[in-house]
Amino acid sequence: HRVDRRQRQMCIRDRGIQVKPVIPLDFFDPVVTTEREHLTGRVTLTGGYAFGMSIRVGVTNTISFETGISQIQRNYRYALRNDTSGYADSASFRYVAYEIPITALAYIRLGERMWMNAALGLSLDAYPSDVQKDVLEGRIFVFRNNWAQFSTLANLGVEYRTERSGYFYLGASFHRPFGAIAVADLTYYGPTFLPYVMRTELDGGYLTLDLRYYFHEDPDRTRVRKKQR
Repeated sequence: HRVDRRQRQMCIRDRGIQVKPVIPLDFFDPVVTTEREHLTGRVTLTGGYAFGMSIRVGVTNTISFETGISQIQRNYRYALRNDTSGYADSASFRYVAYEIPITALAYIRLGERMWMNAALGLSLDAYPSDVQKDVLEGRIFVFRNNWAQFSTLANLGVEYRTERSGYFYLGASFHRPFGAIAVADLTYYGPTFLPYVMRTELDGGYLTLDLRYYFHEDPDRTRVRKKQR
């Protein structure tokens, strides 16, 4: 009973940090291909990572709301190929964004200190800049559709709650923007060709492995601060 009471007190407000490696899977269409006469362009999501802070505010023992802020770096590789001249080249680039999620979490208790949670909500995503990357006979220019847009966010995971060392969390998240995050222009300008431009869109959806740690806060100190106020 004493452990349950402390857990209820600790879950009132949890503050933590998170790291989320991006997992590129074929199921989520990480490859975009565009073609023009004699030319082929391809843009592939190769991975990335997100990191930031997470704040959870408990409503009941089984329901919480979560927010925070994270930076997400999507890593891409693009390729240009000319079937006539035999030219082929590729290069990597990164596309950075910032995310502010708001989700509702539901908890299921699996054991004395083990919990499972599922979350669903929205994220406000902001894109600070465009990106250009050149190769020998071409380039890619990625420009944002909007400086900010909304995405849907779903999460499933488990956490181990200790009494003195905080909470340790392992899970997975799926992040899907409501529209394309950017437009990509792939340009080929070989020595015997006028510049050819192929245009495509990047949808920006991704799956992550979530690693989180929520800091321990002594319930007794929390009560003291409340009394002092």
